[in-house]
Amino acid sequence: MEKLLNLLEKNPRLTNSEIAIMLGTTESDVAKQISELENSGIIKGYRAIIDKDKTENQTVTALIEIQVHPKYDHGFEEIAERISNFHEVESVYLMSGGYDLCCLVNNKTFQEVAMFVAKRLSTLEDVISTKTNFILKRYKEQDVILFDSGSDDRRTISL
Repeated sequence: MEKLLNLLEKNPRLTNSEIAIMLGTTESDVAKQISELENSGIIKGYRAIIDKDKTENQTVTALIEIQVHPKYDHGFEEIAERISNFHEVESVYLMSGGYDLCCLVNNKTFQEVAMFVAKRLSTLEDVISTKTNFILKRYKEQDVILFDSGSDDRRTISL
């Protein structure tokens, strides 16, 4: 199962036939295993990795750190679930360090992120403070290199 998951994680576009050859099994066995992994919730979905710098997309990605009051008997689960239910939020993580939770807001304008933090996130009862970091440039995402190593847009300066 782990080998199958690793193959799908690296390239979800592999066909069942290609996977079967790599694993030394049959195509129908691969299809059955993938179906079981999807039905059990181990495989949550498949996504394309897009280099947004090469599109006309004018949105930003924000990494928002959140300090919260955990609830007795619920820990961070309850507030993490509430934050996860916001449509603006793509991912939520429990963190170590100065902040408790971290959420990723993607494909929103700068103004949309600012209003989300000011009016929805920071006003939650258990939120103590937030710190918003904007992703300025992506170099690598989910193990995929996003930059062309041959291009350098810096100019030469002579003194």
